[in-house]
Amino acid sequence: MENKENNSPELKKKSHWNIRPYMAIALTAFLVITLSIIFFFLIYRYNGFAAGWRKLTVILQPIIIGIVIAYLINPIMMFFEKYLLRWIEPKIQKKDKAKKLCRSLATFGALAVFIMIIAILLILLIPQLAESIQGLVVTLPGEVQELIDKVNGILKNDSEIADMFENTLLHATDYLRNWAMNDLLPKSNQYLTSITSGLISIFKVLLNIVVGLIVSVYLLFSKETFVGQFKKLTYALFKPKRANIIIETARKSNEIFGGFISGKILDSTIIGIICYIVLLIMKMPYAVLVSVIVGVTNVIPFFGPFIGAVPGFIIIVLANPLQGLYFLIVIFILQQVDGNIIGPTILGDSTGLSPFWVVFAIMVGGGLFGFAGMLLGVPVFAVIYYIIQRVIYHFLRKKKLPEATEQYIELDKVDTRTNELCYFQKEEIDVKKEDQTEENTENKN
Repeated sequence: MENKENNSPELKKKSHWNIRPYMAIALTAFLVITLSIIFFFLIYRYNGFAAGWRKLTVILQPIIIGIVIAYLINPIMMFFEKYLLRWIEPKIQKKDKAKKLCRSLATFGALAVFIMIIAILLILLIPQLAESIQGLVVTLPGEVQELIDKVNGILKNDSEIADMFENTLLHATDYLRNWAMNDLLPKSNQYLTSITSGLISIFKVLLNIVVGLIVSVYLLFSKETFVGQFKKLTYALFKPKRANIIIETARKSNEIFGGFISGKILDSTIIGIICYIVLLIMKMPYAVLVSVIVGVTNVIPFFGPFIGAVPGFIIIVLANPLQGLYFLIVIFILQQVDGNIIGPTILGDSTGLSPFWVVFAIMVGGGLFGFAGMLLGVPVFAVIYYIIQRVIYHFLRKKKLPEATEQYIELDKVDTRTNELCYFQKEEIDVKKEDQTEENTENKN
C-alpha cells in the first residue's frame, strides 16, 4: 500500500522541482555582477581604455569617413536613382540589371557632386585665405603703429599712463626678440621635424579620405543588404516584440539624424550665400572667406553664427574697423532671420527638443567631443530623449495614466482608487463652493 501511495501521480507532481525560476534569478544576478565588474574596470582603468579606444578609432578612421560620406550623399544618390529608374527601366527588359545600372550611375553621380562641392569651396577659400594672411602681414605693422599713435594722442596729457603704455610695448618687443633668438632659432631643427611629421599626418589624412570615398561607394551599392543583415541579427537575438521596438527606434533615429543633418546643411548653405551677397553689397573685404566661415559654423545650432562671427570680425576689423562693426550688426540680423524664419521653415521640428535641451546637448557634446560633439550633440540627445519618452509612455500606459505633459502641470495628486488626476484648481473650486453653501445656510438661519 505504501509503495502505491508513493507512486501516485499527485505525489509525483508535488515532488517535481521547477528549476527555471531559480536559473533565471541566478542568470540575472550573474549578469548584474559581471556588468558591475566591467563598469568598475572601465572607470578604474579609464586611461588604458581611452588609449585603446583612440587607437581603434585611428585604425577605423577610413571606415568612419566612408560611413559619414555615404550618409551625407545618400539623399543625392536616391534623388538621382529615382529619376534614372524612370528613364532607364523601360528601355531594359531585366529589372535587376536596370536597378544595378541606375544604382551605379546614381552613386558615382552623387560622389561627383560631393567632390565638386568640396573642390569649389577649396578653390574659392584658399586664394582668399592666402590673400588675407598676406594682407595681415603687410598691414599689421602699420595698424599697430597707428594704434600706438592714437593712444599716444589720447594720453599725451597724462605722461604716467603714456610712459606705462610705452614701457609695456617695449617689454613685449624685447620678449618677442628674446624668444626668437633663444627659442625659435636654436630649435629650428625640432620645428622642421614637427613640420615634417605634420606633413606626413596630412598625407595620412588625405589617404584615409581617399579610402573613405571608396568605402562609401561600397556602402551605397549594398546599403539594402546591410540593413537586411542588421534586421536579421536583431530578430535572431531578441524576441519579436523587443526586436520590433529596436527596429522602430533605429528607424526613428535615422529619421532624426537624416532630417537634422540634411536640413542643417541646406540651411547653412543658404545663410552662407545670403552673407556673401550682403558683404558684396556693403563692399566688405574677404567676402568669400568670411561667408564660408559663417556658413560652416552655422551648422552648429544656436551658437554657430556667434562662433563664426568672431574670426570674421577679426579679419574684417583689421582691414577696416568701422566695417567690422557693421559686420557684427549684419551677423546679428542674419542670426535672427535664420532662427525665426529660415531654420524653422527648413528643419521644422525634426528633433522635437525644446531650446533648453538644444543648448544642453550642445554644451555637453562640445565639452566631451569638441566640434563633432557640438554638431552631433543635438540629434544624439534627440534620440536619447525619444527613447526615454517611449519608456515613460510605456509605464504610464501600464498604469492607465495620460501621456500628455499638459495634464500634469496643475496636478496635485492621483486618486489611488480610480487613477483619476486631481488638480489644485478643482480643489479650490470645491472649497469655494463649500464656503458659499456654509454662508448661505448661516444667512438662512
